Amino acid sequence: MTERLKSESSKEFNFNSRDFDRVRELIYKRAGISLADSKQEMVYSRLARRLRATGLTSFTEYLNRLEGDHDSQEWEAFTNALTTNLTSFFREEHHFPILAEHVKKCATPVSIWCSASSTGEEPYSIAMTLCEAFGTMRPPAQIIATDIDTNVLNTAAKGVYNADRIEKLSQERVRKFFLKGKGAQEGLVRVRQELRDLITFKQLNLLADSWPVSGEFDAIFCRNVMIYFDKPTQGKILKKFAPLMKSDALLFAGHSENFLYVTDELKLKGKTVYELAKSRAASRPSVSHLHKGSL
Repeated sequence: MTERLKSESSKEFNFNSRDFDRVRELIYKRAGISLADSKQEMVYSRLARRLRATGLTSFTEYLNRLEGDHDSQEWEAFTNALTTNLTSFFREEHHFPILAEHVKKCATPVSIWCSASSTGEEPYSIAMTLCEAFGTMRPPAQIIATDIDTNVLNTAAKGVYNADRIEKLSQERVRKFFLKGKGAQEGLVRVRQELRDLITFKQLNLLADSWPVSGEFDAIFCRNVMIYFDKPTQGKILKKFAPLMKSDALLFAGHSENFLYVTDELKLKGKTVYELAKSRAASRPSVSHLHKGSL
C-alpha cells in the first residue's frame, strides 16, 4: 500500500478511482467502450496528455469542462485518446481467401463495409483481395471504411506507412500494391492510387442512432472492436447490421468474438464468419427488387 501511495503521489496529476469511474461512464455513453478496472493506468497516461494540451491542472477540472461545454473537438480528442488501434495488413489472414471466393459469386459492383478501419491496413487488405479475386487493379467494387477515431482515419486516407509494416507481405504483393519512398521518403511506402480509389473513408460511431451508410453490403468486416463493448451494446449493433446485409452477405468477426448468444439475426458459417439466419434471409426480398443506396 505504501508503494502504491508513493507511486500515485509522484504523478503529475492526481487521478483517483472517482475520476476513473467518471471516465468509464463518459466513454461508455459516448462510444460504447467498457473499460476494465485494469485500464486505470492506461487511461491516466492517455488523458494526461489532454490535460497538458488544454492547460488544465486536474482531471476533475478536465472532466467538468468536457461534460459542461459539449466541446465537439475536445470530445473527439477524448474519444481518440481512449480508442485502441491495433492492426496490420492481412491480420487474421484466413478471412481473405473466404472473402475472395465470396465476391466471385456476388453480383457486381461488389460493396463492402469495413466498420472499424483503424489506420487503414484492413480496408487496404480487402482492396488487395478484391484486385486479386477479379484479376485487375480496378475491380468492380466499392469499399466504405469507417472508424470513430478521426486521427487514424487521416492516416488511413493518406495510405503512407513505415516500410516495416509490409515486411510480412509477399514480394509480389509489395511490388503490385505499394510504391517505395526515395530520398526524404526513404523507409516509407505508399499504397497505390488504384487501391485508394476503391475506398471511401468516413468517421462513424457504431453507437450512434444513425449511421452515414446506406444500401446493402455483400460483406461487413467488424473485427476486434466488439470486444470493447458489453453484450447489450453488441446486440444493438448487430441488429443494425442485419438490414444492411444482402441475403447472402457475410459478416467477418475477430478471432476472440462470439456472437452466437448475442443475437438471433446471425448464424455462424465458420471461422468467425457469420451469415444471416435462415429465417431472416428468407424474409428478405431479392436484391434486384431493392433500392440500392449509394455509399
